[in-house]
Amino acid sequence: MTIRVLVVDDNPVVREALRGVLDLSDDVRVVGEAGNGRDALALALRHRPDVTLLDHRMPIADGLSIVDELARHTAVLALTSDATPGVIASMLRGGARGYLVHGHFDPPDLLRAVHAVAAGQGWLSPVAASVATSALREQGSRRAARDRFGLTDRERDVLDLLCDGLSNAAIADRLRLTEKTVKNHLYNIFAKLQVGSRTEAVVRWSTGTFDS
Repeated sequence: MTIRVLVVDDNPVVREALRGVLDLSDDVRVVGEAGNGRDALALALRHRPDVTLLDHRMPIADGLSIVDELARHTAVLALTSDATPGVIASMLRGGARGYLVHGHFDPPDLLRAVHAVAAGQGWLSPVAASVATSALREQGSRRAARDRFGLTDRERDVLDLLCDGLSNAAIADRLRLTEKTVKNHLYNIFAKLQVGSRTEAVVRWSTGTFDS
């Protein structure tokens, strides 16, 4: 069976390089390319690829903002230069089956990842797996401290996306809320965390510095 792949990256040089690697396999065929999230969704609906290679940072709509919708139509393999814990976790929570980091895999690794994801399996490059594992360990040690602030599940969702660098508008779009509702959540979050700015909230939530 031929695995049909959609390549999504805003850099045409990267897209060409990925296509060159994918063309090495007789059972993999590139059915489309996109340079932004909006075009990626349109092509995914049109071609119904088995696997989509998805970059994180792109114009118009980035990978984080579309991964959940994209994952409804295709198996998503995140392929980006970003190895920060928040981005990796958000992409995987959004529905990505795998995560590869540029500079930390070779052509055979990419082809193995594509085949694995197409078969319904997960795939993490070693650097992504290491970051994810470390993040889970840190998350466990911080959970008790975070719980004492009494944030609701929705407030935690908003704060996690704030830590990922999303604007109020992007958070609203991701969580299907109005911007006014996001602002109200942030007001409550700031009060509970005893901070006065977005930056202070991100630092306190991300680093585990919870002492007042």
